Amino acid sequence: MAKLSKRIVANNEKIDKNTFYSYKEAIALIKETANTKFDSTIDISFNLNLDPTKAEQQLRGALVLPHGSGKQQTVLVFAEEEEAKEATEAGADYVGSDEFIQKIQKDNWFDFDVIVASPKMMPKIGKIGKILGPKGLMPNPKDGTVTLNIKKAVEEIKAGKITYRIDKDANLHVIIGKSSFEAGQLEANLIAVYNEVIRIKPSTAKGSYIRNLSVSSTMGPGLKVNTKTFE
Repeated sequence: MAKLSKRIVANNEKIDKNTFYSYKEAIALIKETANTKFDSTIDISFNLNLDPTKAEQQLRGALVLPHGSGKQQTVLVFAEEEEAKEATEAGADYVGSDEFIQKIQKDNWFDFDVIVASPKMMPKIGKIGKILGPKGLMPNPKDGTVTLNIKKAVEEIKAGKITYRIDKDANLHVIIGKSSFEAGQLEANLIAVYNEVIRIKPSTAKGSYIRNLSVSSTMGPGLKVNTKTFE
């Protein structure tokens, strides 16, 4: 068995893995135990009582966090002419068309986090769908990355818009900020995500919707959150 570092041992002594903390207590403890030498990312994870094999229960979307995610997103925009100009003015990192499709195909180039595209560009992007899809990079109208309003899409992503998507085990993982954020900022982001998950609950969902909710930091312990504390 690998020997635990002093940092991990000390962190484990501060928490009880069997306790369901209020969201305020969880955020306070996560900040306290996010004591790495870098600015740790804070995530929340939902396990939902859904069946992702059913189309209506494949949750996917996007949300602009009140205080941003703390992550600088590199944006690639597929657009031409006036829409390309709007994308550049909005702060997109890369803007173009065929040249970037070829770069992805031939050079295995992925120096970006998000792709935004105008609807008329989708037939071209479809040619590399098998490359982008497995990486979760294929633009989609459901999360606002296929849109007529390129400028707004890029500005929102740069302002801290995050995307979410349920996995095959009905888990949903979302970034809510960095350990350097103030507790109140993390709490506000957490509440925003929680409310979004409640809002998008499928009408076909049965029984207890949220099975488990936890919050964690990079290389830090995970804490269970009592969902009743949001009421």
